[in-house]
Amino acid sequence: MAWLRLVRYKNLIIIVLLQYLLRYQLILPILEYYDVMPALSHLRFALLVLATVCLAASGYAINDYFDIQTDLINRPKKVLVGRTIDRRKALLLHLILTFIGVFTGFFLAYVTRKEIYVVMFLLIPALLWYYSTTFKKQFLVGNLLISILTALVAWVVVSVEFAAMGRQMGEAIIQSAACSTAWFWTTGFAFFAFLSNLMREMIKDMEDVKGDTANGCNTLPIALGVRYTKALVMMLAMFSVAVLWLVFASVPQLRQSALTAVYFSVAITLPYLFLMWQIRKARQPHQFHMASTASKIIMLTGILYIVIAGMFFQ
Repeated sequence: MAWLRLVRYKNLIIIVLLQYLLRYQLILPILEYYDVMPALSHLRFALLVLATVCLAASGYAINDYFDIQTDLINRPKKVLVGRTIDRRKALLLHLILTFIGVFTGFFLAYVTRKEIYVVMFLLIPALLWYYSTTFKKQFLVGNLLISILTALVAWVVVSVEFAAMGRQMGEAIIQSAACSTAWFWTTGFAFFAFLSNLMREMIKDMEDVKGDTANGCNTLPIALGVRYTKALVMMLAMFSVAVLWLVFASVPQLRQSALTAVYFSVAITLPYLFLMWQIRKARQPHQFHMASTASKIIMLTGILYIVIAGMFFQ
């Protein structure tokens, strides 16, 4: 169980859920709606998910490896590396997971004939390493990096699918309505994942401000103060809700769906309001932790909306 906690198995489950829902509940129904056959096999898609999960898990492992001193202050009872798990074994796990993720990514680059994927699958573990050692200690850099990588988890699903289709059917498929529709919807979910994760990263920084200060970090709440960081998180939350309802009003499929209106109101907007209330009254680390949990729930409910979105193409 300690090893599962080290790699944040709950977060990995969310990654798997996001990618599988995107492909099987949204992208494939869109392709069928436009009478286009998918090119990526179930096995190769599973390899994409494996590569994503392995790289994410390796990032969590190396983050805990380098974060021992900070975690001993912020969450001493939850420290695994150096106590339950030997530091060398944690590093070895990171290397094994990175190896699996990178070379699985290389295989996908080969079968889709996309050299850019080689760069991507090499760059991601390097960025995660430097995030753990350097970027997370810098003003806003680490927050933005992790949020961009979170959005990439969604984007890579549609990217690899249409790369495989482009190889089999020619580049004309990239200009098709099926491609533009799939990219439109996936980008919406990726943008939602970026914003919700950015808020969560800022909340976690407020939760960890004591340990981060002791270890020379320059995170947002340390540089600007907790008060201004809370205000920024609340602004992002209000912006997210505003964008959500602007998209609802702008996209006819959403506007005509009563189920979407109810879902946006109950499953997304209300949790956002609860999050803002929680942030406003938060003073202690455990209160910020509750807000962080609320932000994770918002991300999950946003992901689950994929099921409803896919109904528009069935």
